[in-house]
Amino acid sequence: MPEQSHEPEGAIAGTGMGGGMDLATSEAATLEKTPGGPQGTGPAAKPRSLWSDAWRDLRRNPVFVASALVILFLLVISVRPSLITSGNPLQCELARSQEGARAGHPFGFDGQGCDVYTRTVYGARASVTVGVCATLGVALLGSVLGGLAGFFGGAGDAILSRTTDVFFAIPVVLGGLVLLSVVTSNTVWPVVGFMVLLGWPQISRIARGSVITVKQNDYVQAARALGASNSRILLRHIAPNAVAPVIVVATIALGTYIALEATLSYLGVGLKPPSVSWGIDISAASPYIRNAPHALLWPSGALAVTVLAFIMLGDAVRDALDPKLR
Repeated sequence: MPEQSHEPEGAIAGTGMGGGMDLATSEAATLEKTPGGPQGTGPAAKPRSLWSDAWRDLRRNPVFVASALVILFLLVISVRPSLITSGNPLQCELARSQEGARAGHPFGFDGQGCDVYTRTVYGARASVTVGVCATLGVALLGSVLGGLAGFFGGAGDAILSRTTDVFFAIPVVLGGLVLLSVVTSNTVWPVVGFMVLLGWPQISRIARGSVITVKQNDYVQAARALGASNSRILLRHIAPNAVAPVIVVATIALGTYIALEATLSYLGVGLKPPSVSWGIDISAASPYIRNAPHALLWPSGALAVTVLAFIMLGDAVRDALDPKLR
């Protein structure tokens, strides 16, 4: 009988191509015990979702970190402006009209003798409130209407498409001048309602297209074949996979709504005194730009930084949630 070779078990693993692959048993065991293996693809690896990959990319993106810190600071001073100022934005001394910076008043005074620093800090509250509330309202209304139209189709989809065409034909600023000129309220809610009224068609179209794309996937068809109800398919299978484009557009639009509020307030149809708003302060300081440019530059700079921060945040979120960029 031919002699049988007795080699250590696991020392050589045949490759099926006439050769051998050296792999020690201890190394193989180590690879099996290591989560994800050498490339994070082993049997113990946890499946990664779009959201986990997006969050990992966002944490490594300096643009996202910088814009998020600016926005966090704006949110904090919007809720508690007294943390960085002890002044009253409505307390003015006409004798200090158009004066420059001095001790305790680093931004100087405006044409009415109001502290520009205090009004700039308190102006963040109105702008952030309008932007956040308008974005939430637009995203909610547009997502529901667009998602339902894209899922069910038919006459409802056709009616929604024609309705959005009508709203897209309305100039935003002109619509604000017409609709808000008859409003006498000094609160932010008429402005928020106007933005939701004219802003939902954009989100609706994005949501509709995203739902139409997602509902054609195999896992949706499998759920339907297994007898899942329409509500379950929408909430469990379609909505989580179709919401990413809506989040991206809504995040970028938030900065646009803040700029729109300032524009309407500047034109006198948005927020009105005694409300404190960057648009109101910019409008009041415009006639004195030669004698007191500081009264115009500080609220304008705060508005520009805020809008830029939200746009940069939206761009970072878009890059993180776009699978084509991976």
